[in-house]
Amino acid sequence: MEIRPCATADLEAVVRVWHDAKREAYGFLAQEQGRTLAEDRSFFAAHVAPRCALWVAAEGPAVQGFLALCDPEGRALPAGSYVDRLYVAPGAWRRGVGSALLRLAMALSPAGIALHTHQRNAAARAFYARHGLRAVRFGVSAPPESEPDIEYHWRPSASTARAE
Repeated sequence: MEIRPCATADLEAVVRVWHDAKREAYGFLAQEQGRTLAEDRSFFAAHVAPRCALWVAAEGPAVQGFLALCDPEGRALPAGSYVDRLYVAPGAWRRGVGSALLRLAMALSPAGIALHTHQRNAAARAFYARHGLRAVRFGVSAPPESEPDIEYHWRPSASTARAE
């Protein structure tokens, strides 16, 4: 598996991974179940790609997952600290793709990262806990979702920070 910056040629595959993973993981979000690939493509082009630095995990030409990393104000920065999106193709779940992308986010943001996930997304919650992220705030996502969510943080340990 190779992790590399997302190229323009990867964007269609990235949107497909995002679309398929949301449909599989978010059975509790009716609006995600009803979104078309074209709607997701349009949203991603308007709201994600322009403001986030993007990386893909690929096996040969096949994109298996992606990471969208931004700074807290939403500007695209290679060393952003907010994981805006981390998605893995359903066929690649539990094969280390998400872990590799999360390790990249941590390496690019050595002071720490933050992210949100839905409270009902048990698989994501377990994944983040396994990787040392702590739940720091419970809230509700913005409309139209208005779904209970959790803010997670990862901060390096003192020994990790001294080693770098």
